Amino acid sequence: MWSNYLLILLLIICVITDLKERKIYNAVLFPFLLAAWILHAVTGGLHGMTGALLGTAVGLGVLLIPYLLGGMGAGDVKLLAVIGGIKGIGFVLMASIYMALAGGIIAIFVLLFRKGFMTRILYFFQGLRHGVRLSLFEDKTTFPYGVAIAAGAVLQIFFPGVLSV
Repeated sequence: MWSNYLLILLLIICVITDLKERKIYNAVLFPFLLAAWILHAVTGGLHGMTGALLGTAVGLGVLLIPYLLGGMGAGDVKLLAVIGGIKGIGFVLMASIYMALAGGIIAIFVLLFRKGFMTRILYFFQGLRHGVRLSLFEDKTTFPYGVAIAAGAVLQIFFPGVLSV
């Protein structure tokens, strides 16, 4: 149960800094990761520590490719790694599914409510009618993905069996 409290505190801090400054700080992440490893080692011994280390590696691995391709910030990758360190492999994998769903929903809202997007949609369809192909996306739109990561983790805390097979 301690892991849920630790995780929620981490997520609150990271969402605030990600929304305000578009950064997730190492000075926040690393102490939480160290605390998780220590607590797992104390409460679960070698088995607990191994689970925490594997959870960290899996959390890191989930977002590593998007980061290397330039679609994700390093803080987002490390946040998911810390979540894996706190809660373990199964949790971080299921939270990643929720995270992807939340990220997709947030992205849709960001696009729909972005200034001028509805006008671009109208021009796009007008262009199609006349045989001209216009782009819907003129610039790269980003949003603080730490919010989607936090949403995925919170959903996995409160609805752990919903996505299970």
